[in-house]
Amino acid sequence: MSAHSVEVHPSRRSSLRFSGRAVALLMIALAVMLLMIAPLRGYLDERSQLAGLRVHAAQLDEENATLQARIAQLSDATYLELLARECLGMVKPGETAFVIVPAHGKPNPPDC
Repeated sequence: MSAHSVEVHPSRRSSLRFSGRAVALLMIALAVMLLMIAPLRGYLDERSQLAGLRVHAAQLDEENATLQARIAQLSDATYLELLARECLGMVKPGETAFVIVPAHGKPNPPDC
């Protein structure tokens, strides 16, 4: 026999054998993994819901900015006078209001 040859004992099998500790450790690892599924699913659901709430909050912030601008516009006396003249047809004392009627029907009121 040469020094480099390896002798295989006939009683050795090619399959793996697990000890009792290895099986117990595997069972514990599986149990821990199974117990982690519900919290992980809850975490992912909460993350998704949080992302949706952030998008909704951004939309509300944009709407709030638009409404604040409209409040500022409606607080301007010059703008209110313009609305009263164009939309309601109001005039100041001493002024004369004219309405131009188109040749083919009634006048087109402004969008107010």
